[in-house]
Amino acid sequence: METLCSNINVGSSISKPSFCYRFPSLTHRRGAACRRKELIPISLVGENDQNLVKCIGKGVIGLAAATVLSFSSYSPAFAQSLTVAFPVSHTPEVNTVQRTLIEAWSLIRETFVDPTFNHQDWDLKLQQTMVEMFPLRSEDAAYSKVRGMLSTLGDPYTRIISPKEYQSFRIGSDGNLQGVGLFVSVEPNTGHLVVLSCVENSPAARAGIHEGDELLEINGERLDGVDSETAAQKLRGRAGTTVTVKVHRDIGAGVSSYQEVKLPREVIKLSPVSSTIIPHKMPDGRLLKTGYVKLSSFSQSAAMEMENTIQDMENQGVESYILDLRNNPGGLVTAGLDVAQIWLDGDETLVNTVDRDGNMAPISMVNGHAVTHDPLVVLVNEGSASASEILAGALHDNGRAILVGHKTFGKGKIQSVTQLHDGSALFVTVAKYLSPALHDIDQVGITPDVQCTVEMLNSGKDTFKERKTSSSSLEADSCIMVAEHELDIQESKGSAS
Repeated sequence: METLCSNINVGSSISKPSFCYRFPSLTHRRGAACRRKELIPISLVGENDQNLVKCIGKGVIGLAAATVLSFSSYSPAFAQSLTVAFPVSHTPEVNTVQRTLIEAWSLIRETFVDPTFNHQDWDLKLQQTMVEMFPLRSEDAAYSKVRGMLSTLGDPYTRIISPKEYQSFRIGSDGNLQGVGLFVSVEPNTGHLVVLSCVENSPAARAGIHEGDELLEINGERLDGVDSETAAQKLRGRAGTTVTVKVHRDIGAGVSSYQEVKLPREVIKLSPVSSTIIPHKMPDGRLLKTGYVKLSSFSQSAAMEMENTIQDMENQGVESYILDLRNNPGGLVTAGLDVAQIWLDGDETLVNTVDRDGNMAPISMVNGHAVTHDPLVVLVNEGSASASEILAGALHDNGRAILVGHKTFGKGKIQSVTQLHDGSALFVTVAKYLSPALHDIDQVGITPDVQCTVEMLNSGKDTFKERKTSSSSLEADSCIMVAEHELDIQESKGSAS
């Protein structure tokens, strides 16, 4: 882009001080690791100060005949700095959001997985949004413009959330929140908000809301175009209060049902790991202990709790394992990678990332030592997404586990999470991922080795009938019955998977 400095008139149009800001270099850690970047002030430009011209260099985006706020973005990805000039709002709340927009725009410009920005001029899009934001008088209206700009990227996972929403997000990642116990996500093909899972014995679960239900309204407000974080924020609130939700369920054969229910908010403890030991007899009469471990989310404590659970089961003589990732919507990618290392040895590749330029980079273990080498079956379904799919792919492609269940959700993208200067947070899709065997997961999902079908159950009905009489209530779960059958096959072959 040619310099426009020679065409800039800095006479009477500059009536009040303007600010010139430079962004520090940005280095991104893969996954959902949080970090904060501060804006560094360079200079204060006074009325009619010709220094403003020096601040406007190559890549100037726009200059309106009004007060001007100028930012410079420096990055090793670009040979020269990029300076952005735009009209400053006289409304303090809107002015703050303007600065947030610049910060978000710069991060996306440098890291977004699609270098075409959904086939649009991203710099021009900033200018247009700034012009639209200038006359606004409220923070909410300004944030709406930011969200509108991000929506043009065509990626529902690249989004901005308010400071309050970000605090709730961090609370959820830490393992506790006050709400109704719903995990929701935007279905990429339809844009609808769908229920990925309900926390066991939560208000939502007790009300009969199921995974796959479409969330239509919260407290009478339609959710068209609302992202998952905003919806989650509306569902959360102080314990003892209530929230009314309306859901739609596709029963099949063209039949639908609608349900509106008032849910009490409670303190929801998101302990990500639950477990039990399932004893059953092998065909040769030997008693085999199978450790059943359900991982409901990938919070900061997931790997530690998982390792403690497996170690305790090893001490109790468990000889095989079922890892249940069904209806696990994901969470922190780093937690998923840490859990994978509990089951794997050596220098195995856990996942491959592909950046905006098509460069593929493996993420591998370094001299890993598994807690156990006992046979392992992993349960997945359409509610298994993101970090769940990374974990399932890592264990399957490295020959460590057999997958049982149904095809997974198909969210094969990795987001970075950045806390912005005003306390809000920007989620940016920075890469897509492939399994260790280079299978593309995004919008495709992972197909299990064995599906939990009626035919599968009928093919071994005598064996499965014997399983169902076991003392464990989990034996009524058809997928667990299939998983145990697969473990029996492995045991009979003397395989450690």
